[in-house]
Amino acid sequence: MNSVSKSIQLRTNAHRNNKKKIINDPVYGFITIPDEFIFDLIEHPFLQRLRRIKQLGMTHLVYPGALHTRFHHVIGAMHLMQQAIHSIRRKGHVILEEEERAALIAILLHDIGHGPFSHALEYDIVNGVSHEQISIYFLERLAQEHLEGKEDLERALMIFKDKYPKRFLHQLVSSQLDMDRLDYLNRDSFFTGVSEGIIGTERIIEMLNVVNDQLVVEEKGIYSIEKFLVARRVMYWQVYLHKTVVSAEFMLINVLRRAKQLVKRGETVFASPALDFFLKNDVTKADFENDPSVLDTFAQLDDYDIMGAVKVWQQHPDKVLSILSTNLVNRRLHKVEISKDPFGPDRIKMEQEIVRQQFDLNDEEVQYFVYSELLTNNAYNQTNQNINLVMKNGTIVDVSKASDNLNISALSSPVEKYCLCYMTERR
Repeated sequence: MNSVSKSIQLRTNAHRNNKKKIINDPVYGFITIPDEFIFDLIEHPFLQRLRRIKQLGMTHLVYPGALHTRFHHVIGAMHLMQQAIHSIRRKGHVILEEEERAALIAILLHDIGHGPFSHALEYDIVNGVSHEQISIYFLERLAQEHLEGKEDLERALMIFKDKYPKRFLHQLVSSQLDMDRLDYLNRDSFFTGVSEGIIGTERIIEMLNVVNDQLVVEEKGIYSIEKFLVARRVMYWQVYLHKTVVSAEFMLINVLRRAKQLVKRGETVFASPALDFFLKNDVTKADFENDPSVLDTFAQLDDYDIMGAVKVWQQHPDKVLSILSTNLVNRRLHKVEISKDPFGPDRIKMEQEIVRQQFDLNDEEVQYFVYSELLTNNAYNQTNQNINLVMKNGTIVDVSKASDNLNISALSSPVEKYCLCYMTERR
Protein backbone atom coordinates (compact mmCIF):
# COMPACT_ATOMS: atom_id res chain seq x y z
CA MET A 1 0.00 0.00 0.00
CA ASN A 2 1.51 3.36 -1.05
CA SER A 3 1.57 6.47 1.14
CA VAL A 4 -1.51 8.00 -0.52
CA SER A 5 -3.55 4.82 0.02
CA LYS A 6 -2.44 4.65 3.65
CA SER A 7 -3.45 8.28 4.16
CA ILE A 8 -6.88 7.68 2.65
CA GLN A 9 -7.35 4.58 4.83
CA LEU A 10 -6.33 6.46 7.98
CA ARG A 11 -8.76 9.27 7.21
CA THR A 12 -11.56 6.80 6.50
CA ASN A 13 -10.95 4.99 9.79
CA ALA A 14 -10.82 8.29 11.67
CA HIS A 15 -14.17 9.28 10.17
CA ARG A 16 -15.70 5.93 11.15
CA ASN A 17 -14.48 6.28 14.71
CA ASN A 18 -15.46 9.91 15.17
CA LYS A 19 -19.23 9.86 14.94
CA LYS A 20 -20.12 10.55 18.56
CA LYS A 21 -20.16 14.28 18.03
CA ILE A 22 -21.07 17.06 20.43
CA ILE A 23 -23.24 19.95 19.23
CA ASN A 24 -23.22 23.27 21.04
CA ASP A 25 -26.89 24.25 21.18
CA PRO A 26 -27.84 27.81 22.24
CA VAL A 27 -30.82 26.56 24.27
CA TYR A 28 -29.46 23.48 26.08
CA GLY A 29 -25.69 23.79 25.81
CA PHE A 30 -23.78 20.69 24.72
CA ILE A 31 -25.84 17.93 23.06
CA THR A 32 -24.21 14.55 22.49
CA ILE A 33 -25.11 12.48 19.44
CA PRO A 34 -25.33 9.10 21.19
CA ASP A 35 -25.07 6.63 18.35
CA GLU A 36 -23.08 6.19 15.13
CA PHE A 37 -26.13 5.27 13.08
CA ILE A 38 -27.99 8.34 14.34
CA PHE A 39 -24.99 10.42 13.27
CA ASP A 40 -25.28 8.91 9.77
CA LEU A 41 -28.97 9.83 9.66
CA ILE A 42 -28.17 13.42 10.69
CA GLU A 43 -25.61 13.56 7.87
CA HIS A 44 -28.14 12.29 5.31
CA PRO A 45 -29.27 14.89 2.71
CA PHE A 46 -32.91 14.32 3.73
CA LEU A 47 -32.21 15.62 7.22
CA GLN A 48 -29.61 18.21 6.20
CA ARG A 49 -32.38 19.77 4.11
CA LEU A 50 -34.00 20.88 7.39
CA ARG A 51 -31.14 23.39 7.77
CA ARG A 52 -32.74 25.23 4.85
CA ILE A 53 -36.27 25.38 6.30
CA LYS A 54 -37.03 28.00 8.93
CA GLN A 55 -38.83 26.75 12.00
CA LEU A 56 -41.21 29.72 12.15
CA GLY A 57 -41.90 30.54 8.53
CA MET A 58 -42.32 34.31 8.11
CA THR A 59 -42.17 35.12 11.84
CA HIS A 60 -38.76 36.77 11.41
CA LEU A 61 -40.57 39.69 9.77
CA VAL A 62 -41.98 40.46 13.23
CA TYR A 63 -39.29 39.00 15.49
CA PRO A 64 -35.97 39.44 13.63
CA GLY A 65 -34.20 36.75 15.67
CA ALA A 66 -36.63 34.00 14.62
CA LEU A 67 -34.32 32.61 11.95
CA HIS A 68 -33.73 29.23 13.56
CA THR A 69 -34.39 26.14 11.48
CA ARG A 70 -36.16 22.81 11.65
CA PHE A 71 -32.70 21.27 12.00
CA HIS A 72 -32.12 23.14 15.28
CA HIS A 73 -35.48 21.90 16.51
CA VAL A 74 -35.11 18.18 15.73
CA ILE A 75 -31.66 18.06 17.35
CA GLY A 76 -33.13 19.72 20.46
CA ALA A 77 -36.10 17.35 20.52
CA MET A 78 -33.74 14.37 20.25
CA HIS A 79 -31.80 15.72 23.26
CA LEU A 80 -35.01 15.97 25.32
CA MET A 81 -35.97 12.45 24.28
CA GLN A 82 -32.69 11.17 25.71
CA GLN A 83 -33.45 12.90 29.00
CA ALA A 84 -37.05 11.63 29.09
CA ILE A 85 -36.03 8.02 28.50
CA HIS A 86 -33.38 8.20 31.21
CA SER A 87 -35.92 9.72 33.62
CA ILE A 88 -38.49 6.98 32.95
CA ARG A 89 -35.84 4.26 33.25
CA ARG A 90 -34.78 5.53 36.66
CA LYS A 91 -38.34 4.88 37.85
CA GLY A 92 -38.04 1.19 37.08
CA HIS A 93 -39.54 0.97 33.59
CA VAL A 94 -37.75 -1.19 31.06
CA ILE A 95 -36.73 0.54 27.84
CA LEU A 96 -34.32 -1.59 25.83
CA GLU A 97 -31.35 -0.01 24.06
CA GLU A 98 -32.86 -0.74 20.65
CA GLU A 99 -36.13 0.88 21.79
CA GLU A 100 -34.28 3.96 22.96
CA ARG A 101 -32.47 4.18 19.62
CA ALA A 102 -35.75 3.82 17.74
CA ALA A 103 -37.42 6.52 19.85
CA LEU A 104 -34.49 8.86 19.21
CA ILE A 105 -34.72 8.18 15.47
CA ALA A 106 -38.48 8.75 15.49
CA ILE A 107 -38.20 12.16 17.17
CA LEU A 108 -35.17 13.11 15.06
CA LEU A 109 -37.11 12.43 11.86
CA HIS A 110 -40.58 13.55 13.01
CA ASP A 111 -40.39 16.81 11.03
CA ILE A 112 -38.44 15.55 8.03
CA GLY A 113 -41.59 15.81 5.89
CA HIS A 114 -41.99 19.57 6.32
CA GLY A 115 -41.97 21.60 3.13
CA PRO A 116 -40.70 25.15 2.63
CA PHE A 117 -41.70 27.64 5.35
CA SER A 118 -43.00 24.80 7.51
CA HIS A 119 -46.74 25.10 8.22
CA ALA A 120 -47.36 28.18 6.05
CA LEU A 121 -47.30 26.29 2.73
CA GLU A 122 -48.09 22.78 4.01
CA TYR A 123 -51.23 22.29 1.93
CA ASP A 124 -50.26 24.48 -1.04
CA ILE A 125 -47.08 22.71 -2.14
CA VAL A 126 -48.92 19.36 -2.11
CA ASN A 127 -52.62 18.54 -2.21
CA GLY A 128 -54.00 17.21 1.07
CA VAL A 129 -50.85 15.41 2.25
CA SER A 130 -49.72 16.35 5.77
CA HIS A 131 -46.07 16.73 6.74
CA GLU A 132 -46.52 13.78 9.11
CA GLN A 133 -47.48 11.54 6.19
CA ILE A 134 -44.52 12.74 4.13
CA SER A 135 -42.28 12.04 7.13
CA ILE A 136 -43.51 8.43 6.98
CA TYR A 137 -42.55 8.25 3.29
CA PHE A 138 -39.06 9.50 4.16
CA LEU A 139 -38.72 6.96 6.99
CA GLU A 140 -39.77 4.15 4.65
CA ARG A 141 -37.25 5.30 2.04
CA LEU A 142 -34.44 5.48 4.60
CA ALA A 143 -35.28 1.94 5.74
CA GLN A 144 -34.85 0.79 2.13
CA GLU A 145 -31.53 2.61 1.76
CA HIS A 146 -29.91 1.70 5.10
CA LEU A 147 -29.93 -2.07 5.25
CA GLU A 148 -27.61 -2.04 8.28
CA GLY A 149 -30.12 0.10 10.17
CA LYS A 150 -33.30 -1.30 8.63
CA GLU A 151 -34.58 -2.83 11.89
CA ASP A 152 -33.96 0.41 13.81
CA LEU A 153 -35.80 2.46 11.20
CA GLU A 154 -38.69 0.03 11.00
CA ARG A 155 -39.01 0.09 14.79
CA ALA A 156 -38.89 3.90 14.71
CA LEU A 157 -41.61 3.87 12.07
CA MET A 158 -43.80 1.69 14.30
CA ILE A 159 -43.31 4.13 17.18
CA PHE A 160 -44.07 7.09 14.91
CA LYS A 161 -47.28 5.45 13.65
CA ASP A 162 -48.32 4.36 17.19
CA LYS A 163 -48.10 0.67 16.31
CA TYR A 164 -45.31 -0.28 18.72
CA PRO A 165 -46.40 -2.31 21.79
CA LYS A 166 -45.01 0.25 24.26
CA ARG A 167 -47.40 3.05 23.37
CA PHE A 168 -45.87 5.56 25.75
CA LEU A 169 -42.89 5.79 23.36
CA HIS A 170 -45.23 7.19 20.71
CA GLN A 171 -46.61 9.66 23.24
CA LEU A 172 -43.07 10.95 23.81
CA VAL A 173 -42.91 11.62 20.05
CA SER A 174 -46.46 12.84 19.41
CA SER A 175 -48.96 13.87 22.07
CA GLN A 176 -50.01 16.98 23.95
CA LEU A 177 -46.90 16.67 26.11
CA ASP A 178 -44.30 15.36 23.69
CA MET A 179 -40.65 16.26 23.20
CA ASP A 180 -41.61 18.16 20.05
CA ARG A 181 -43.71 20.68 21.98
CA LEU A 182 -41.32 20.91 24.91
CA ASP A 183 -38.51 21.86 22.55
CA TYR A 184 -40.28 24.25 20.24
CA LEU A 185 -41.85 26.32 23.02
CA ASN A 186 -38.51 26.99 24.69
CA ARG A 187 -36.62 27.32 21.39
CA ASP A 188 -39.14 29.65 19.77
CA SER A 189 -39.25 31.71 22.95
CA PHE A 190 -35.45 31.95 22.93
CA PHE A 191 -35.12 33.07 19.32
CA THR A 192 -38.09 35.45 19.30
CA GLY A 193 -37.24 36.94 22.69
CA VAL A 194 -40.81 36.33 23.91
CA SER A 195 -40.05 35.25 27.46
CA GLU A 196 -43.66 34.21 28.19
CA GLY A 197 -42.97 30.98 26.28
CA ILE A 198 -40.24 29.75 28.62
CA ILE A 199 -41.27 26.53 30.37
CA GLY A 200 -39.67 24.29 33.01
CA THR A 201 -38.60 21.56 30.58
CA GLU A 202 -36.19 19.83 32.96
CA ARG A 203 -38.74 19.64 35.77
CA ILE A 204 -41.49 18.37 33.47
CA ILE A 205 -39.21 15.61 32.18
CA GLU A 206 -38.21 14.66 35.72
CA MET A 207 -41.91 14.34 36.61
CA LEU A 208 -42.70 11.96 33.71
CA ASN A 209 -43.75 8.42 34.53
CA VAL A 210 -45.60 5.50 32.92
CA VAL A 211 -48.78 3.87 34.26
CA ASN A 212 -50.59 1.14 32.31
CA ASP A 213 -48.43 1.87 29.26
CA GLN A 214 -49.57 5.51 29.25
CA LEU A 215 -47.37 8.54 29.75
CA VAL A 216 -48.33 10.43 32.92
CA VAL A 217 -47.00 13.28 35.03
CA GLU A 218 -46.51 12.86 38.76
CA GLU A 219 -48.86 14.97 40.88
CA LYS A 220 -46.13 17.31 42.13
CA GLY A 221 -45.48 18.37 38.52
CA ILE A 222 -48.92 19.94 38.13
CA TYR A 223 -47.73 23.54 38.38
CA SER A 224 -45.11 22.97 35.69
CA ILE A 225 -47.85 21.59 33.42
CA GLU A 226 -50.07 24.59 34.17
CA LYS A 227 -47.19 26.87 33.17
CA PHE A 228 -46.64 24.80 30.02
CA LEU A 229 -50.28 25.13 28.89
CA VAL A 230 -50.46 28.86 29.64
CA ALA A 231 -47.16 29.41 27.81
CA ARG A 232 -48.51 27.53 24.80
CA ARG A 233 -51.64 29.70 24.67
CA VAL A 234 -49.62 32.91 24.99
CA MET A 235 -47.10 31.87 22.33
CA TYR A 236 -49.88 31.17 19.87
CA TRP A 237 -51.38 34.64 20.11
CA GLN A 238 -48.10 36.48 20.58
CA VAL A 239 -45.96 34.60 18.04
CA TYR A 240 -47.56 31.87 15.90
CA LEU A 241 -50.83 33.77 15.27
CA HIS A 242 -49.45 37.29 15.69
CA LYS A 243 -51.48 39.34 13.25
CA THR A 244 -48.47 40.57 11.28
CA VAL A 245 -47.09 37.03 10.99
CA VAL A 246 -50.52 35.95 9.75
CA SER A 247 -50.44 38.75 7.17
CA ALA A 248 -47.01 37.74 5.86
CA GLU A 249 -47.84 34.04 5.67
CA PHE A 250 -51.12 34.57 3.84
CA MET A 251 -49.30 36.85 1.40
CA LEU A 252 -46.77 34.07 0.77
CA ILE A 253 -49.61 31.57 0.29
CA ASN A 254 -51.27 33.88 -2.24
CA VAL A 255 -48.00 34.45 -4.08
CA LEU A 256 -47.60 30.70 -4.56
CA ARG A 257 -51.25 30.19 -5.51
CA ARG A 258 -51.04 32.95 -8.11
CA ALA A 259 -47.84 31.49 -9.58
CA LYS A 260 -49.49 28.08 -9.79
CA GLN A 261 -52.57 29.55 -11.46
CA LEU A 262 -50.41 31.29 -14.07
CA VAL A 263 -48.50 28.08 -14.80
CA LYS A 264 -51.78 26.23 -15.34
CA ARG A 265 -52.79 28.93 -17.82
CA GLY A 266 -49.65 28.17 -19.79
CA GLU A 267 -47.71 31.28 -18.78
CA THR A 268 -43.98 31.18 -18.10
CA VAL A 269 -43.07 31.50 -14.43
CA PHE A 270 -39.47 31.28 -13.22
CA ALA A 271 -38.80 28.42 -10.79
CA SER A 272 -36.12 25.96 -9.75
CA PRO A 273 -36.63 22.45 -11.17
CA ALA A 274 -38.12 21.20 -7.88
CA LEU A 275 -40.49 24.15 -7.46
CA ASP A 276 -41.44 23.97 -11.15
CA PHE A 277 -42.59 20.37 -10.67
CA PHE A 278 -44.92 21.30 -7.81
CA LEU A 279 -46.26 24.36 -9.62
CA LYS A 280 -47.17 22.29 -12.66
CA ASN A 281 -48.64 19.32 -10.78
CA ASP A 282 -51.31 18.89 -8.11
CA VAL A 283 -49.37 16.28 -6.16
CA THR A 284 -51.49 13.92 -4.05
CA LYS A 285 -50.87 11.05 -1.66
CA ALA A 286 -51.25 8.61 -4.55
CA ASP A 287 -48.43 10.35 -6.44
CA PHE A 288 -46.04 9.89 -3.52
CA GLU A 289 -46.99 6.23 -3.19
CA ASN A 290 -46.91 5.34 -6.90
CA ASP A 291 -43.88 7.32 -8.08
CA PRO A 292 -40.66 7.31 -5.99
CA SER A 293 -39.31 10.31 -7.92
CA VAL A 294 -41.98 12.56 -6.34
CA LEU A 295 -40.38 12.14 -2.91
CA ASP A 296 -36.94 12.73 -4.43
CA THR A 297 -38.17 15.99 -5.95
CA PHE A 298 -39.82 17.04 -2.68
CA ALA A 299 -36.48 16.39 -0.95
CA GLN A 300 -34.90 19.06 -3.16
CA LEU A 301 -37.42 21.71 -2.14
CA ASP A 302 -36.73 24.23 0.63
CA ASP A 303 -37.10 27.89 1.60
CA TYR A 304 -34.41 28.92 -0.87
CA ASP A 305 -36.46 27.70 -3.85
CA ILE A 306 -39.45 29.77 -2.76
CA MET A 307 -37.69 33.03 -1.91
CA GLY A 308 -35.37 32.78 -4.89
CA ALA A 309 -38.45 32.59 -7.11
CA VAL A 310 -40.33 35.34 -5.25
CA LYS A 311 -37.41 37.74 -5.80
CA VAL A 312 -37.56 37.05 -9.56
CA TRP A 313 -41.36 37.24 -9.64
CA GLN A 314 -41.16 40.92 -8.66
CA GLN A 315 -40.48 41.60 -12.36
CA HIS A 316 -43.15 39.24 -13.70
CA PRO A 317 -45.58 40.84 -16.20
CA ASP A 318 -48.57 39.58 -14.20
CA LYS A 319 -49.66 42.48 -12.01
CA VAL A 320 -50.89 40.34 -9.11
CA LEU A 321 -47.75 38.20 -8.88
CA SER A 322 -45.48 41.20 -9.27
CA ILE A 323 -47.18 43.37 -6.62
CA LEU A 324 -47.51 40.56 -4.07
CA SER A 325 -43.89 39.46 -4.55
CA THR A 326 -42.51 43.01 -4.38
CA ASN A 327 -44.48 43.82 -1.25
CA LEU A 328 -43.45 40.59 0.47
CA VAL A 329 -39.75 41.01 -0.33
CA ASN A 330 -39.80 44.58 0.96
CA ARG A 331 -42.02 43.82 3.97
CA ARG A 332 -44.89 45.98 2.78
CA LEU A 333 -47.42 43.67 4.36
CA HIS A 334 -51.19 43.72 4.16
CA LYS A 335 -52.98 45.51 6.96
CA VAL A 336 -54.69 43.13 9.40
CA GLU A 337 -57.68 43.63 11.65
CA ILE A 338 -58.66 41.03 14.28
CA SER A 339 -62.19 40.54 15.57
CA LYS A 340 -64.05 38.03 17.72
CA ASP A 341 -66.94 38.23 15.26
CA PRO A 342 -66.85 37.45 11.54
CA PHE A 343 -66.35 40.38 9.20
CA GLY A 344 -69.56 41.00 7.29
CA PRO A 345 -69.77 40.82 3.50
CA ASP A 346 -70.44 44.58 3.29
CA ARG A 347 -67.18 45.40 5.08
CA ILE A 348 -65.20 42.99 2.91
CA LYS A 349 -66.84 44.36 -0.24
CA MET A 350 -66.02 47.92 0.81
CA GLU A 351 -62.32 47.09 1.29
CA GLN A 352 -62.28 45.24 -2.04
CA GLU A 353 -63.73 48.26 -3.80
CA ILE A 354 -61.11 50.57 -2.29
CA VAL A 355 -58.27 48.27 -3.33
CA ARG A 356 -59.81 47.69 -6.76
CA GLN A 357 -59.84 51.41 -7.50
CA GLN A 358 -56.43 52.17 -5.95
CA PHE A 359 -54.61 49.47 -7.90
CA ASP A 360 -56.86 49.04 -10.96
CA LEU A 361 -57.72 45.39 -10.31
CA ASN A 362 -60.50 43.20 -11.70
CA ASP A 363 -62.86 40.97 -9.67
CA GLU A 364 -60.56 37.92 -9.79
CA GLU A 365 -57.38 39.86 -8.98
CA VAL A 366 -58.78 41.69 -5.97
CA GLN A 367 -59.34 38.36 -4.14
CA TYR A 368 -55.56 38.12 -3.67
CA PHE A 369 -55.44 41.46 -1.86
CA VAL A 370 -58.55 41.41 0.35
CA TYR A 371 -59.64 38.32 2.29
CA SER A 372 -60.88 37.16 5.67
CA GLU A 373 -59.66 34.04 7.51
CA LEU A 374 -60.46 32.20 10.75
CA LEU A 375 -57.72 31.79 13.38
CA THR A 376 -58.04 29.09 16.05
CA ASN A 377 -56.01 28.71 19.24
CA ASN A 378 -56.53 25.53 21.26
CA ALA A 379 -53.86 25.17 23.96
CA TYR A 380 -55.27 21.92 25.35
CA ASN A 381 -57.65 19.39 23.81
CA GLN A 382 -59.35 17.19 26.40
CA THR A 383 -60.56 14.75 23.73
CA ASN A 384 -57.14 14.00 22.22
CA GLN A 385 -54.47 12.15 24.21
CA ASN A 386 -55.05 13.95 27.49
CA ILE A 387 -52.27 15.06 29.78
CA ASN A 388 -52.87 12.82 32.78
CA LEU A 389 -51.57 13.18 36.31
CA VAL A 390 -50.89 10.22 38.58
CA MET A 391 -51.95 11.23 42.07
CA LYS A 392 -50.25 10.11 45.27
CA ASN A 393 -53.00 7.55 45.83
CA GLY A 394 -52.39 6.07 42.37
CA THR A 395 -55.49 7.42 40.62
CA ILE A 396 -55.18 8.97 37.15
CA VAL A 397 -56.75 12.41 36.63
CA ASP A 398 -56.87 14.71 33.61
CA VAL A 399 -54.83 17.85 34.27
CA SER A 400 -57.78 20.14 33.63
CA LYS A 401 -59.76 18.41 36.40
CA ALA A 402 -56.87 18.13 38.86
CA SER A 403 -55.75 21.74 38.55
CA ASP A 404 -57.01 24.38 40.96
CA ASN A 405 -56.14 26.97 38.34
CA LEU A 406 -59.39 27.99 36.66
CA ASN A 407 -57.45 29.06 33.58
CA ILE A 408 -56.58 25.45 32.73
CA SER A 409 -60.22 24.47 32.23
CA ALA A 410 -60.67 27.58 30.12
CA LEU A 411 -57.68 26.58 27.97
CA SER A 412 -59.55 23.41 26.99
CA SER A 413 -61.97 25.46 24.89
CA PRO A 414 -60.69 26.63 21.50
CA VAL A 415 -60.63 30.38 20.98
CA GLU A 416 -61.57 31.59 17.51
CA LYS A 417 -60.81 34.99 16.05
CA TYR A 418 -61.34 36.37 12.59
CA CYS A 419 -58.81 38.37 10.63
CA LEU A 420 -59.41 40.73 7.72
CA CYS A 421 -56.36 41.32 5.51
CA TYR A 422 -56.21 44.00 2.84
CA MET A 423 -53.60 45.85 0.86
CA THR A 424 -53.29 49.52 1.54
CA GLU A 425 -51.07 52.45 0.66
CA ARG A 426 -51.69 53.83 4.16
CA ARG A 427 -48.55 53.19 6.22
